[in-house]
Amino acid sequence: MPSEADQGCGLPIEQAGNGFLLLVTDPETRGQQSTTSSTRALDQHAFDERLGTVGAAPLERVVVTTLQVNIGLRCNLACHHCHVESGPKRTEALDRRGCDRILELLGRNPGIETLDITGGAPEMHPEFRHLVRGARALGRRVIDRCNLTILFEPNQEDTAAFLAEERVDIIASLPCHSLENVEKQRGRGVFDGSIRALQQLNELGFGQPDSSLQLDLIYNPVGAFLPPSQEALELEYRDELSRQFGIVFNRLLTITNMPIKRFAHELHRDGEFDTYMNLLMDHFNADNVSDLMCRSMISVGLDGTLWDCDFNQALEIPPLGPRRTIFDIEDLGELEGSRIATAAHCFGCTSGAGSSCGGALR
Repeated sequence: MPSEADQGCGLPIEQAGNGFLLLVTDPETRGQQSTTSSTRALDQHAFDERLGTVGAAPLERVVVTTLQVNIGLRCNLACHHCHVESGPKRTEALDRRGCDRILELLGRNPGIETLDITGGAPEMHPEFRHLVRGARALGRRVIDRCNLTILFEPNQEDTAAFLAEERVDIIASLPCHSLENVEKQRGRGVFDGSIRALQQLNELGFGQPDSSLQLDLIYNPVGAFLPPSQEALELEYRDELSRQFGIVFNRLLTITNMPIKRFAHELHRDGEFDTYMNLLMDHFNADNVSDLMCRSMISVGLDGTLWDCDFNQALEIPPLGPRRTIFDIEDLGELEGSRIATAAHCFGCTSGAGSSCGGALR
């Protein structure tokens, strides 16, 4: 359960009831489940069954407007909640051929409005700027999912200026406005670096009310509870960041922690995995289904493989039907109407106010 310090950036929601457990994919944690939990954990149909009870099955893709590309797992941080388990020692990355193919696909598919670049710390990829420049030259919106501290790493001194010059939208991780909670999740020294980075971005015009340079912040809980109201928490962030540090930003996006990879390991360690899955299940909200991000987005893996979403990619849950890559498809419109593979972690996107890479759905 969250501590009093955690509650400074969002209160926990009541946890009770019965629910399905997540498919356990890590052999280190698989043996820790009880017999009953192990049986439930293997039920990949739990989410589809719930959709069926509200007349929303099967889950299908509509018009694809966003291409989200994980260009590399290397990162200067190793955050507890990271669902792709990035870190300084990871070397896996999309190669130059893959980056060029992404730009080709953008050119061939004008309906793709946004290139969403993630990682790892995407700025550490040697082709990051090539990809950004190419997409912006094609008139596409480009999102950089930035951990902020990367701006002070060696050879990144001009990254903030580059992002401003190319008019890239920044979505930056800041799980709280207090030092204790940020460093609990992301490591010692991260809070100070994050604040300095935000101040630098503000100086360049990001987040300013009279500027078109977009700066959004991401909040995700530091414990096994759902995010609070996005609207209310945004007001709290604005007040605290402005009062303490003179920082401004455009929007706060609240995101639910997915019970996979590092966060799942942490839940198992603390004996909270079952409780957290019950929480997600009990707060399933059918109103969120129509706006799920996987319905309008395609995720691209490090080798160019196409996935239904970044979480499925992390869990290696393949799309239904034949496997495809960026190299064997020309028209991304072919993916419209296709069924989306689901598992129990999908309850994370539909619980409460909903969750997506663009924040709450309600």
